[in-house]
Amino acid sequence: MSVRLPAEWEPVEAVLMAWPHGGTDWAYMLDDVRSCYARIIEAIASYAKVILVGPEAPGEEYMPKGTLRANIKFVEVPTNDTWTRDYGPLVTVDENGDFIINDFKFNGWGLKFASDRDNLVTSNLVSRGFFNGVRTNRLGFVLEGGSIESDGHGTLLTTEECLMSPNRNGDMNRGQIEEYLRRAFGLERVLWLSEGALEGDDTDGHIDTLVRLAPPGDVIFYTGCHDTEDSHYECLQAMKKQLEELRTASGQPYHLIELPLPDAVYDPDDGTRLPATYANFLIVNGAVLLPVYGQPMKDLMAQMAIKAAMPDYDVIPIDCNALIRQHGSLHCATMQLPLNSVNIKSI
Repeated sequence: MSVRLPAEWEPVEAVLMAWPHGGTDWAYMLDDVRSCYARIIEAIASYAKVILVGPEAPGEEYMPKGTLRANIKFVEVPTNDTWTRDYGPLVTVDENGDFIINDFKFNGWGLKFASDRDNLVTSNLVSRGFFNGVRTNRLGFVLEGGSIESDGHGTLLTTEECLMSPNRNGDMNRGQIEEYLRRAFGLERVLWLSEGALEGDDTDGHIDTLVRLAPPGDVIFYTGCHDTEDSHYECLQAMKKQLEELRTASGQPYHLIELPLPDAVYDPDDGTRLPATYANFLIVNGAVLLPVYGQPMKDLMAQMAIKAAMPDYDVIPIDCNALIRQHGSLHCATMQLPLNSVNIKSI
């Protein structure tokens, strides 16, 4: 039976997020990050439902007022951290329109961080009847949602640095990994990038920090760099050249749109550079939630680039300086769930 991994711009029922709590790495800046999450949640709630998981619900001060409140549901589930993009379900749809809840293994980005609770979130939700679909146990294969991009029509975009990391599926070579992905997602093509990385990125080069597919599927947003003094210059230029060589399924070049690399942002505590990127946006039901970083010129450039390529979409900037303190951004903190794939009444 054939299956398909929907593109992010297809209709969405809900977005899965995890509420920051005192047992996460956010403990030292909990108020700041919760305020950031509250802004993201309120923005999403105008376009889709928000499913929040965690051991404790948000306080009233973080919840939106009025009718948007009805679009937010909380489910008490133990979590290690908040990056649902990487441990939430990857939902495919088969030829009959039935949903498959793919539960991949999450191992803390290659055994870097604790992940025992996060790795059980999907099965926990399935056991409560949360999904309109059947769970497929894929815990023998390590895969994070932030490491792949789908056009919804059989093309997957990913990076070698992440998927071929020895601490993920180290017993498999590239050909074996690609064949597994083809079967799991019903793919016709897997496009691999071997260039591109951001300083401070704990994920080993997730695609969603660098390159994003956009509707109708032949558009690619990519993180660019023109400052020869920046440490990212050479690798991002090399990545651009690779993108210029890629072709769509019909054999045409992709329409490439550059997003600026934000000015360097440093951790105020240890001085390390943080992986600020505009590519880490979320598409949800006619809106693009764009992470911005208090850099008026570059923030505006990123908004204009997305709006020009996606004129029918609302582009909503959200300050994500708090999120990048833990080396992730807006897309990392969210996981879209396709329309009708969620049994809201079960919550």
